[in-house]
Amino acid sequence: MTGPLTTIGLLLLSNVFMTFAWYGHLKNHRGSALGIVILASWGIAFFEYCLQVPANRIGAQHFDLAQLKVMQEIITMLVFAVFMTLYMKQSLRWDLLWAGLCLVGAAYFIFRDSSAA
Repeated sequence: MTGPLTTIGLLLLSNVFMTFAWYGHLKNHRGSALGIVILASWGIAFFEYCLQVPANRIGAQHFDLAQLKVMQEIITMLVFAVFMTLYMKQSLRWDLLWAGLCLVGAAYFIFRDSSAA
């Protein structure tokens, strides 16, 4: 079970970096030059890739590609919800919950026993 847990942990951490790279500048750097913000985001994204690439390499030994993708999307939504509320100080909306429930449905279909279909 070490491989799957390592995959999930690395994907979780990589998503934290990814979310800050994509959205973190919207809080404190709206007035900063776009080129500076892009370079800073690339710098943050470097660390995201340092975690995401090994996560997918390890994960590919335990999950198929579609399962890795759906897992990534679920983790992305969870990290984003926490980021949005704690860092950006924005309220969660029902639409985010409904989108998350759709991903739970995606997880059901992608992880179910394919011989049952």
